[in-house]
Amino acid sequence: MSERTSYEPGVPSWVDLASPDPEASATFYGGLFGWEVQSAGPIEESGGYGMFTLRGKQVAGVGPIMQEGQPPAWSVYVATEDADAVAARVSEAGGNVLFGPTDVMDAGRLAVFAHPAGGTIGTWQAGNHTGAAIVNEPGALNWNELQTRDIEGAKAFYAAVFGWQPDDQEFGGMTYTMFNVGDVPVAGAMPTPSQVPDEVPAFWLSYFTVEDCDAAVAEVEELGGRAFGAPHSLEGVGRFAVVADPHGATFGVIAGEPPAE
Repeated sequence: MSERTSYEPGVPSWVDLASPDPEASATFYGGLFGWEVQSAGPIEESGGYGMFTLRGKQVAGVGPIMQEGQPPAWSVYVATEDADAVAARVSEAGGNVLFGPTDVMDAGRLAVFAHPAGGTIGTWQAGNHTGAAIVNEPGALNWNELQTRDIEGAKAFYAAVFGWQPDDQEFGGMTYTMFNVGDVPVAGAMPTPSQVPDEVPAFWLSYFTVEDCDAAVAEVEELGGRAFGAPHSLEGVGRFAVVADPHGATFGVIAGEPPAE
């Protein structure tokens, strides 16, 4: 199902981009995915936040860098019925609540938090905005993956916060952890690749579906971004690559089904 009108608690429902130049980012992602941008509301209320749309439906968000030293990055938000309860569980499980919980106009209620093993992630209690209206088709979100040096710590943290149940599977000669809600995989985790500098903390990587991975990587580079190596193919997953936009925000592109399927 590619069109969504709701998300069960514990399912990632939204991603957004923090950019030093949202207009330039709109040009890049418009060229890559065919996205357009619509305002989320008056700037005095929205802070300049906008919605990336595909076929007129919201698929991701974009906003300006909000504080000095904040890197350009994609962020993941997990659906909840009670953002305050999630924030309380984060603190109990050893995480730090970085922002919120706070109401975002009438769109919903938001909190952002961090954990040494679990990286930085948000939770979203839907109001008028339920999340991405299209997923798992070209130009839309496909999968969210945690890269961490402490898989066991991440398993424990997310079990406590979202009730995610870990399921270790073998993919391409490595152990890959699925995070399940019930028996449905909703996100994944893998050890941080050895080529990632030691000072880089655990982080979430969002993948977007494309029709042709190699062509998408070439387009990323043509538009001023970069690729971290050549695309890879993995049986049961598809062909994928990790790339960055011109400001350095990292994301993935994949032609094929999400790893869960």
